[in-house]
Amino acid sequence: MLHHSLVLSVLSLPDFYSYSPATGDGSGTEFSTAHEGRITGVRVYEYPNYGYYSNNYLNGNWTELVGVNAYGNEKEMTLFNNEHFVQISGKYYSGYISELMFVTNEGRSFKVGQPYGISFNFYPTHDGSELRFISGRQNGFALTSIGAHWAVYYNSTS
Repeated sequence: MLHHSLVLSVLSLPDFYSYSPATGDGSGTEFSTAHEGRITGVRVYEYPNYGYYSNNYLNGNWTELVGVNAYGNEKEMTLFNNEHFVQISGKYYSGYISELMFVTNEGRSFKVGQPYGISFNFYPTHDGSELRFISGRQNGFALTSIGAHWAVYYNSTS
């Protein structure tokens, strides 16, 4: 008699990483703001009703813009030392992200857009985690979906 054994090893991501799955209709081209370093700010270009293009401030530099152009009202929030984003909330309506709000561990918030549509709320599932980057889709006019990636930030110099 021949016996077969199968041992499966599932290696999970470290317990300090979590993902808030993308919300929205998801049409258009994928984007990701993943970069090395810690997010120290966010800049958003807001059109009336829709049209969010954003980039993150990392290590003293703004990352590439998510979207095609930097039109609309520019709004930004830079973070204080040891401050980080711990929540993203918002709404999506008629195929677009219609509102975004970023909240920090210090209780400060940054909100853009119009408060109508279906609500979403992203936050990390592990203590000490912070926003590392966002991903989703955009159609050249506005964000059509957004998801959030969270992890503990380890400074390699400390």
